Amino acid sequence: MDGPFPMYAARATPALLAGALATAVAAQLSLSVPGSPVPQSLQTLAVVVVGGVLGPGRGALALLLYAAMGAAGLPVFADGASGVARLWGPTGGYLAGFVAGAALAGWWVRRRRGTAFGYVAAGMASAHAVILAMGWLRLAVPVGAAAAWSQGVAPFLWGGAVKSLAAAAILVVWARRGRGGDTDVA
Repeated sequence: MDGPFPMYAARATPALLAGALATAVAAQLSLSVPGSPVPQSLQTLAVVVVGGVLGPGRGALALLLYAAMGAAGLPVFADGASGVARLWGPTGGYLAGFVAGAALAGWWVRRRRGTAFGYVAAGMASAHAVILAMGWLRLAVPVGAAAAWSQGVAPFLWGGAVKSLAAAAILVVWARRGRGGDTDVA
């Protein structure tokens, strides 16, 4: 394994796997939402924290790995679901949004490298908004835009806000304590 790419891959692989597995575990902590094909889970909390910790590129790669694991049949999606059909079904937009959301969370955290709680919370809320927007776009195909909003976005706004605050708290504490007092989040 000579050269820069194999060394990068050797260092990055455990982090990517950890991010994918953290998301898989968080996906299993879910509740059904009456009238919605989308469960409320801790997935998006894991997605934005993974993005914030790993950065935009590796965060997105970790979520691509997560999607690939689910497509390959591993029960990593919400409620132990798996299969390629999940990627193309009504909730597939959320899964694609996870990749974009992790990238945005990582970019936001790295952009200023600050530990200001409000700044990090705004970034995590933006990442959640991207996830919901992509989910809404895909869900609108089978059910229409208004129904997609009422079934796939509105019930998740408060949860997204709470998870954005929780993610910001996790990332700020990680930056201040978990990194040996380093004041950079990522």
